[in-house]
Amino acid sequence: MNDRTVIITGANAGLGLECARSILERDESWHVVLAVRDPRRGEAAVTELGATQRCTVMRCDLGSLASVGEFVEAFAAAGLPPLHAVVCNAGLQVVDGTQRTADGVEMTFGVNHLGHFALVRGLLEHLEAPARIVVVSSGTHDPAKFTGMPKPVYTSAEDLAHPSTPGEGRRLYTTSKLCNVLFAYELDRRLEQGARGITVTAFDPGLMPGSGLAREYGPLLKFVWDYVFPVLRVLPNVNSARGSGRRLAALAVDTSFEGVTGAYFEGAKAIRSSEDSYDATKALDLWTTSEQLVGS
Repeated sequence: MNDRTVIITGANAGLGLECARSILERDESWHVVLAVRDPRRGEAAVTELGATQRCTVMRCDLGSLASVGEFVEAFAAAGLPPLHAVVCNAGLQVVDGTQRTADGVEMTFGVNHLGHFALVRGLLEHLEAPARIVVVSSGTHDPAKFTGMPKPVYTSAEDLAHPSTPGEGRRLYTTSKLCNVLFAYELDRRLEQGARGITVTAFDPGLMPGSGLAREYGPLLKFVWDYVFPVLRVLPNVNSARGSGRRLAALAVDTSFEGVTGAYFEGAKAIRSSEDSYDATKALDLWTTSEQLVGS
């Protein structure tokens, strides 16, 4: 019997889909809400999962604050089991040029951070303790690690939301992943580090060849991503979506992580995140600007 609900953004494919699959397989008490931009793809994912009675597809376009607000209202009215977990998984990488959300915010920052910020803020009153929030970040947020990606550059959240010059897409991505960790830590502080019964963790799924992040790469890079990188899975933190999905699901629902909060996980292991991710001044700037951008 379903008596708890988990919301997973971007759950129609890749890491989000595998996280949903793992939760459904490991515990029959969970009902999964697939929060997706395209409900048709969400319904196809539910068919693949083979659990139509335990899944609900709801539209949530993280590139539109109006859509996020509509999702929160629809969830509150849906009569689903109590909400006990939120997995902020969806993300994108814009390789070339500058794209903007429906609200005029740079797309990578808008989807990877701001949309999730608005979603979590809207869902807090619906979360029932004990509850967990898991924010998917990336090891690329840490310049001390060699990832092959440009180092993140955080000047201010306003600069990220409304850049004055076109940004390098991959650097915008790594900086948005730093924002994910800054947001997770600041949210944890504001929720009194678990004292309210809500825990917050950040998660690095590792390099996942074949994931949708390469969809805008050129032909050569896409070939390397899809066919060369999978051979490297013997290396540390190079994972399949299925494997990382299981670890993400565990952070969201497994009893072994009960009470764990304010931590950053590389797979199943808690490690230190980047030095900048612990910068409380940057975290406050990100939070304050995000509140202004979402109008609260």
